[in-house]
Formats: sequence, structure tokens, C-alpha cells
Amino acid sequence: MSINADDVKVRLEGLRDQLNARVERTYKHIHERDERVSADYGEQSVEMENHELVIMLDAEAREELRQIDKALHRIDDDTYGHCAKCGDLVAEARLKALPFTETCIGCANRGGL
Repeated sequence: MSINADDVKVRLEGLRDQLNARVERTYKHIHERDERVSADYGEQSVEMENHELVIMLDAEAREELRQIDKALHRIDDDTYGHCAKCGDLVAEARLKALPFTETCIGCANRGGL
């Protein structure tokens, strides 16, 4: 495999930094808002939809952070690039597209990680 683990680690750490910044922003939006609730029902509905979207984005970022941490651990224990289900090598193109993936495309299509 021609993927350099050090390069992947740097990329994953950069993604982790970006996601941590997003989680911090979403946390502030969810928990530290000082805005008053609008008296207009239509605006309240939009505010609620926006709030739900922010919560969803926060959950997605936290899940991706979990996956990145697992990938960094796999780099450290020298199992990065091997499918967690079947043990085969994960295609380089898949690792470039999803550097934190745990599975080869075959196992992912069969409902893998």
C-alpha cells in the first residue's frame, strides 16, 4: 500500500481539529444562547428546526471524531488499512476518500462498520 501512515495521521489530526472547533461552536449555540424566543409562531418553528439541525450536526461531528480517534489508534497499533471485518487490505482510493474507514468496500456493502 502506498499510503503513508504519517501523512494520514496529519490529515486525520487536521480533520479532528476542524471537528473539535465545530463541536465547540455547536455547543455554544445549543447551550449558551441568550436570544429570546420569538413571539411569532412561524419564527418559532424556524428557530426550532434550526436548533434541531444544529443538534444533528453536533452528533455527526462527535461520531466522526470517534471514528477519527479509532483510526489514529489503528495507525498506532499498525492495523490501519486492514478491514476490521475480514482483515483484507482496504483499497487505497477508499482510504483517501474516507481516511477513518474501518472496512473494505465489500464488507461495507454487506453492512460492515
